[in-house]
This record gives sequence, structure tokens and C-alpha cells, in this order.
Amino acid sequence: MPHSLTPLALYVAVQSRILASGDRDRGDVPGWVLITLMTAGLVTVLWAVAGPKLRDILSSALDSVKGPSGG
Repeated sequence: MPHSLTPLALYVAVQSRILASGDRDRGDVPGWVLITLMTAGLVTVLWAVAGPKLRDILSSALDSVKGPSGG
């Protein structure tokens, strides 16, 4: 490889070689799988922590709009 390559030319050369190899993702877990699992974990933790408080807030809000019961 000539020593006069610019950083951009070197980057393009390396990327084209990686793309030509065809198996650059071999053995890697796709990013969307990790994002999905992390999101599910985050929702589960938030639900466990905030669930009871949200239930209380919703219950008190619904109780306040029921109005008087005719009895």
C-alpha cells in the first residue's frame, strides 16, 4: 500500500475490503435485538417501580369524576 494515502482514501479502502469479505456481521447479535431486549427490560423495571403509584393516581382521578352516588 502506498504511503501517500489520505485518511479518507485509507478509510474507503478498508471499508471496501470489509464489504467484499461478505461475513462482517458473522457472530454478532444484531443491534435491533439488543435494543428490543433493553427496551423490554426498561419497561419492566419502570412498571414494577411506578405501577402501584400510577394505579393509585388513576383510581383517585376516576373516583373524583364519578360524582355523587344516588343512594
